[in-house]
Amino acid sequence: MKKLIVHDHLVTKENLIELVSICPFHALEEKDGKLSINEGCKMCSICVKRGPQGVMEMLETEEESAIDKSQWQGIAVYVDHVDGKIHPVTLELLGKAKELAEKVKFPVIALFIGSGIKNQAEELLHYGADKVYVYDHKELQYFRIEPYAKAFEAFIHEVKPSSILVGATTIGRSLAPRIAARFKTGLTADCTVLEIKENSDLVQIRPAFGGNIMAQIKTPNTRPQLATVRYKVMNAIERMEEVTGEVLVRTLPEKDLVSRIEVLEVREKETEISISDAETIIAVGRGVKSEKDMALVKELAELLGAQIAGTRPLVESGWIEAKRQVGLSGRTVKPKLMITLGISGSVQFAAGMNGSEHIFAINNDENASIFNVAHYGIVGDLYEVLPQLIENVRKTKGA
Repeated sequence: MKKLIVHDHLVTKENLIELVSICPFHALEEKDGKLSINEGCKMCSICVKRGPQGVMEMLETEEESAIDKSQWQGIAVYVDHVDGKIHPVTLELLGKAKELAEKVKFPVIALFIGSGIKNQAEELLHYGADKVYVYDHKELQYFRIEPYAKAFEAFIHEVKPSSILVGATTIGRSLAPRIAARFKTGLTADCTVLEIKENSDLVQIRPAFGGNIMAQIKTPNTRPQLATVRYKVMNAIERMEEVTGEVLVRTLPEKDLVSRIEVLEVREKETEISISDAETIIAVGRGVKSEKDMALVKELAELLGAQIAGTRPLVESGWIEAKRQVGLSGRTVKPKLMITLGISGSVQFAAGMNGSEHIFAINNDENASIFNVAHYGIVGDLYEVLPQLIENVRKTKGA
């Protein structure tokens, strides 16, 4: 383990200025006349090699010193939103945060970054947040990584949350790794299960090694602990009428609001129904032998008003769009009814849909893994069962 140290007795006014300017990551700064190393340090050793001799030194330590966990309290949730409209994954994470917080007697804290969001922040108190920290500046209207990361960093320095949950959205996937790097802590992406120990260690569970095992990941020697979770993996918390929490507005200095990114124009995407929001899904796998056989699947989908989804092999074959793939490398779904046709049920696929209310599987192999998660199943030839299913649905609708 590497450790960068400053020999204060060798620091002069002249070489202090030189060292601050030499770091490409702005990790060296002057504080009260002394040289300080901030979270931007990448341990690149440039200051050691090119700076004044002997002032900076890189040491090799045998093991990382344990952190004082009592100084880090609370389960925090990053509030993902667009123009103040809160993404539903945030409500799911607040539900999980409340569950975890109750086990270790921690508060639930929400971090809300944006512009004109103070009124929306009040709503989060109805979803289990004990405190909502708001960074509201006009410069934060659009997501730009530098000022958003600065706000996130300021929040962590002030609040010191033990764990932080972030939605695995486009913004969340951009922010979380940067924050983890700044605080030299761990980050587990796309967790499917979250648990917590009495000593506040977060157990982050996700499939690993191609889905062959469920890995339990912990970062016991660093804080905060960071995890990203996909939409529809956790259960959203119900809105409560009474609230006891508070909204705390914080401000950033002007220098922290500067970004090298300039937003020229914002265009809204055409609204489309995502399989993540579908109530009924028909998912197809390798059991469908040819693309022309998808006509039967489409017929059943039209009868049930369902969305069609599938596994990676069908995406790679070009039979369905990539945005309709279910699983760890695709979308996570939680429909009221999931019908799987010719899907074996690998861990990667099951992790993306096992929260469905009702799972109905058709497969010709009685030992297929899909039957371990299905509520109802038919063992049989898909090309015999599917036409009968379509006919029965048509008759039922006609009646």
